[in-house]
Amino acid sequence: SMTRRLVSRGYDMIGVDYSEDMLEIAREKDLEEGLSYGQILYLNQDMREFELYGTVKAIVSICDSVNYITEEEDLEEVFRLVNNYLDPKGVFIFDFNTVYKYQEILGDQTIAEDRDECSFIWDNYYYEDEQINEYELSLFIKETDSDLYRKYQETHFQKAYDLETIKGLIERSGLEYITAYDAFTKDAPTKTSERIYVVARERGKCV
Repeated sequence: SMTRRLVSRGYDMIGVDYSEDMLEIAREKDLEEGLSYGQILYLNQDMREFELYGTVKAIVSICDSVNYITEEEDLEEVFRLVNNYLDPKGVFIFDFNTVYKYQEILGDQTIAEDRDECSFIWDNYYYEDEQINEYELSLFIKETDSDLYRKYQETHFQKAYDLETIKGLIERSGLEYITAYDAFTKDAPTKTSERIYVVARERGKCV
């Protein structure tokens, strides 16, 4: 994961996730990759209400976590919390899926993949008026030491945001918008960008 990669580069890391199950998987993978227990501080928190023990130099949010915040006022509150817990001039980096991606790529599409250890069916339903993408995910996971597969079902909702809305929420939260990139490039976003990376900064606290 990105967290483990940054630890390997010498950074002290805190991982925040709403799912205790996901945090437990992360801890197991840490041990598999040679990290000691507790080397990464994991916090089981809702990002809309997260609390740290002090300020930090940078906060990173990837894998379209922002899109799971389906109300603009809630996302503004997330950005306010980020601003609160950043050191003066600290950096905030995050990504989000665009309206174009949900509307033109994922909307009302079914994606399926068959693998040896697991398979999935991913049904998408895009509600244009609300700019909400609902996806129903059916997972078929092979049982250990067995030829049987167990079925798991999940339903997720994500909000489509455009860059101008994101910029406005950043500015209202007290952060300073710096720049944005088309995902995995150093190019400016375009109308057909599916994922955008944003860089913002804390404006400078009085110390």
